[in-house]
Amino acid sequence: MTDDINWDGVRELAARIEAGEALVLSPDVRELLLRTAREVAIPATDAQAAVQDVATATILLREARARIREGSMRLMVVRSEVRRLRQEGDSAGARKVLEDLLAEEVVPLYREQAELALEDLD
Repeated sequence: MTDDINWDGVRELAARIEAGEALVLSPDVRELLLRTAREVAIPATDAQAAVQDVATATILLREARARIREGSMRLMVVRSEVRRLRQEGDSAGARKVLEDLLAEEVVPLYREQAELALEDLD
């Protein structure tokens, strides 16, 4: 899964929209939004409905970008905490931190990375 994901396009589009540029729903933009929605666990029916209108497509873009950003930040914080706990010899605490992340994370890529980190604790 990791090899297939490149969120640079959605990040760039979100930055342009946040800077005041109007969203244009070209076929490429629709495809980008639908692909990214799938990658960040937004239901396909919701994404399909959203890309029919500029206002809802903009909301979809912002939600996808938020999931990418927030999931990435959560994962970085957790990795740091896990590293600290492991250095202190607290494997159970490190496991709990990862399990807590998995309980709330919805983005499959970040879930996969947390699951791999959990396996590394064994």
